[in-house]
Amino acid sequence: MKVLMSRRRALFFLGASAGAAAVAAGCASASNDTAATATATAAAESGGITAAPQETEGPYPADGTNGPNILVESGVVRSDITSSFGSYSGVAQGVPMTLELTLRDLAKNGAAGAGMAVYVWHCDRDGNYSLYSGGVTEQNYLRGVQVAGDDGKVTFTSIFPACYSGRWPHIHFEVYDSLETAVAGRNARLTSQIALPQDTCDAVFADDPGYARSVTNLSQVTLASDGIFGDGWDAELATVTGTPSSGLRVALTVGVAEKSQNTQPGNGSGPQPGGRPPGSGAPGGRPQR
Repeated sequence: MKVLMSRRRALFFLGASAGAAAVAAGCASASNDTAATATATAAAESGGITAAPQETEGPYPADGTNGPNILVESGVVRSDITSSFGSYSGVAQGVPMTLELTLRDLAKNGAAGAGMAVYVWHCDRDGNYSLYSGGVTEQNYLRGVQVAGDDGKVTFTSIFPACYSGRWPHIHFEVYDSLETAVAGRNARLTSQIALPQDTCDAVFADDPGYARSVTNLSQVTLASDGIFGDGWDAELATVTGTPSSGLRVALTVGVAEKSQNTQPGNGSGPQPGGRPPGSGAPGGRPQR
């Protein structure tokens, strides 16, 4: 089975092979057209399953790569991630959201990713990350692990994340080959991010006054200007159903390629984000993602 790359990755690898020869504007245009054609052809051959791009985990993963490691904590395997667990207490407030990811194993001809484990984390209604941001260092909500069933699906109950300065509203996730690998806190097969649609963001931020700062922050960023999604978001943009009052269902099909194929084009970040969650700093001097 041929792995279908997102248009972003196709453009990157095409550009790398072209090298210095592609100096004219006409060549750049031709390269784009060729990449689009190659992607369309691969889509037909692979059944339309796109490999999710590798992205930075950012400075607040709590996976042991930068400070705390929540993956080794008892209780991290849970579907409802709105509350803290273990020695922490507290509940994240915001518009209710159900996140459903459908994993497809591209190393097995796009079969359902049964048995794969997914670690999800995202900021709260104020744009803060538990365990890191000021005021929530004694919370570990909005983080959890689930194991895919035979259909390759994992489901989390959470709240809709904020838009903080410099970033488009997003959700982080890591995919592991098994629960045992995930709770050992190492060897993620894929690290990526989920982009949330603008119409949904607008509706949520207008509905709940707790997201007041998100209204201003969202007006200052676009998917195209975002430091992560700016080089392409076709394989990362979720679909959303429901309303802020009744609850939202956020869904995305994730094509998981072999770990060796999950390389970031360039530095995987694009333009540098212009801000960070309020009341926080980037631990370890790492750039905000």
